[in-house]
Amino acid sequence: MFRHVKQLQYTVRVAEPNPGLANLLLEQFGGPQGELAAACRYFTQGLGDDDPGRKDMLLDIATEELSHLEIIGTLVGMLNKGAKGELAEGTENEAELYRSLTANGNDSHVTSLLYGGGPSLTNSAGVPWTAAYIDTIGEATADLRSNIAAEARAKIIYERLINVTDDPGVKDALAFLMTREAAHLLSFEKALHSIKNNFPPGKLPPVQEYTNKYYNMSEGAQVRGSWNSDKHFEYIKNPQPAVDGGDGSAKVTLPPEQEALLKAMAQRTKSDPDVDPLTGAELGAGKKKP
Repeated sequence: MFRHVKQLQYTVRVAEPNPGLANLLLEQFGGPQGELAAACRYFTQGLGDDDPGRKDMLLDIATEELSHLEIIGTLVGMLNKGAKGELAEGTENEAELYRSLTANGNDSHVTSLLYGGGPSLTNSAGVPWTAAYIDTIGEATADLRSNIAAEARAKIIYERLINVTDDPGVKDALAFLMTREAAHLLSFEKALHSIKNNFPPGKLPPVQEYTNKYYNMSEGAQVRGSWNSDKHFEYIKNPQPAVDGGDGSAKVTLPPEQEALLKAMAQRTKSDPDVDPLTGAELGAGKKKP
């Protein structure tokens, strides 16, 4: 059960309207790394998790992400206050209104015109939010790793947004949101490592023959580190196909009827390597028939 509290989780103060900055902030409102995607990701994971501690954590963080969505949406609305009135009432002439809407790099006319200056569930380019942003797979050890990466990406986006504004109130609110991403990341890390057997993800063990091999798939000198060291891996300098010892070809066993049809088709569409036809492209280029 949810109950809306009118006070924001963090006090928001905006110095002056800025439609261009508002448009950039939509990346964290309806973008792939944004707060709605995070809330939906963790909420659905929490509903499906049978571990009581992890379930509480996921639903707590999902609910906090909804409060962050409210903060971002409020910032967008406040930064668009002036433009919203101008759009609605048409008080400016065409040229001045266009300049005010596209100030500071706001080139998304979708967000300006279609949504009238209000917060829209789109990214900064006007692309609508989609549930495809939710990458939950239903295995805690995999989902927690995905959540860690999602929080890291969101923190980077907040850093970049902080760097493109000099509005002290906006910077302050964004810094709070950025910091909470780091806090959530730590919670997910702790939850992952509270699972005793968390690697590799899932239940089935890897095929032992290939588990600790590192295949060098690049030509030239290669930097060696713990990720491909002899301590952790059997380093295969020149892997040759096929690494399983076979000939590397693909085979399928077909019923006799299908095999006969396949051979007939192959015979009918067989190419002749001795033919050198004059093509339409060559005729178009001016080449003459021999």
